[in-house]
Amino acid sequence: MIPKLSVNINKIALLRNSRKGDFPNLFQYALDCEEYGAEGITVHPRPDERHIRYSDIPILKEQTKTEFNIEGNPIPSFMKLVLENKPTQCTLVPDDPNQLTSDHGWDTIKHESFLTDICAELKESGIRSAIFLDPDPKMLENADKIGFDRIELYTGEYANSFKLNMDSGLKELEKHIETANLANQLGIGINAGHDLNLLNLNDYKNGIPNLLEVSIGHALTVDSLYFGLKNVISMYKRCLI
Repeated sequence: MIPKLSVNINKIALLRNSRKGDFPNLFQYALDCEEYGAEGITVHPRPDERHIRYSDIPILKEQTKTEFNIEGNPIPSFMKLVLENKPTQCTLVPDDPNQLTSDHGWDTIKHESFLTDICAELKESGIRSAIFLDPDPKMLENADKIGFDRIELYTGEYANSFKLNMDSGLKELEKHIETANLANQLGIGINAGHDLNLLNLNDYKNGIPNLLEVSIGHALTVDSLYFGLKNVISMYKRCLI
């Protein structure tokens, strides 16, 4: 099974928001990503709307031909947005409103009651539920108990270790493999994301059994400045073969 590539378009929205108007056009960018081979579009709207705006979501939902993934902290305004627009998938991320970027997964034991209610809401609306997790079997077991369809493994520590040297990265990868093996036993799907790039993606894909999807935004956007968007999507997809 070849994992799907979902392109996170937050950075394009951030660039758009730096000036008045709609240049670059976020919606055309999403369409182009799909045309060039991306199998999904990911957005992470935050309360301050510093990149993706809440008003972007209905337009993206209407035009997206592939899978549409909305990720974020399930505060009331976020959940209202998700339930009104019904994406293919909703990925719950434990962000602080002032956090620069996501940097850890959920404690599914501490927040079990809260997450159970949110997961049930998503399922009732026919939305695939996913939860952002560190590679920790205990947290995975409770995510499965709660009823999530998928996990998204937080790959930031893996990517940081990989930057130091390959051996360090592969050692960190062992935690992900252990968690992924358990996920396969439990029958819960596996996504992954955060700081994956052209240098570390193929090793990660080769290590994780039955990886279904990777969500990549920052690195893909930066690489596109050098190589062009169409070329870069092909380059990332080759890493997943």
